[in-house]
Amino acid sequence: MSTVLVIGASRGIGLELVRQYGEAGERVIATVRDEAGRERVRGLGAQALMVDVAQPASVSGLAWLLDGEKIDTALYVAGVMSRADATEPPTQPEFDRVMHTNVLGAMQVIPQVAPRVAAANQGRGGRFAFISSVMGQIGTVTSSNAWLYRVSKAALNMAVASAQPSYPGVIMVAMHPGWVQTEMGGAGAPLTVQASARALRTTLAALTAADRGRFLQHDGTLYTNW
Repeated sequence: MSTVLVIGASRGIGLELVRQYGEAGERVIATVRDEAGRERVRGLGAQALMVDVAQPASVSGLAWLLDGEKIDTALYVAGVMSRADATEPPTQPEFDRVMHTNVLGAMQVIPQVAPRVAAANQGRGGRFAFISSVMGQIGTVTSSNAWLYRVSKAALNMAVASAQPSYPGVIMVAMHPGWVQTEMGGAGAPLTVQASARALRTTLAALTAADRGRFLQHDGTLYTNW
């Protein structure tokens, strides 16, 4: 039995990953930000930790909560959307909300979790995935809608790629989950939460050393135009 850490599991893709990994017989630790999320995670038989990645003081305590743990696979799923376009500047509270959750939280988590992934796998390539978005691709932009969200995901991709050299014993990747039927993606999205989580798990399991620092689609297809 391996140990899987899902960061941001209150609902949506994160919660479904908890369910699927648990059903596969893995031990799952999941972070949530409220009591309702904790009850949902516990209902799936996983261990729940209260962490709000948008709050630096909260996420800074993750290493303490994981004291003694070795993590075989970790996923940073936490993320929030901002839909305004470039015809209006973001307010500071909105900028902080999006960038703290989508970027700063991930950058705080990496030095706390990556060494535990390396320790569990003895330098043989444990997995650490970060849920990003195709909207973070700079070379394919045709619209400024959700521009703050786009900026945050481009920054997340860079954070993953630039952190990778510091952790050679970990395969770190940014991953686009597809357009998914979540609160963020909407009911009209073509991909179910279940199908997205299944594909993410399959792709993660198949990663090799050549994938370190890459940006991948949920099905494993490599994005070459960042």
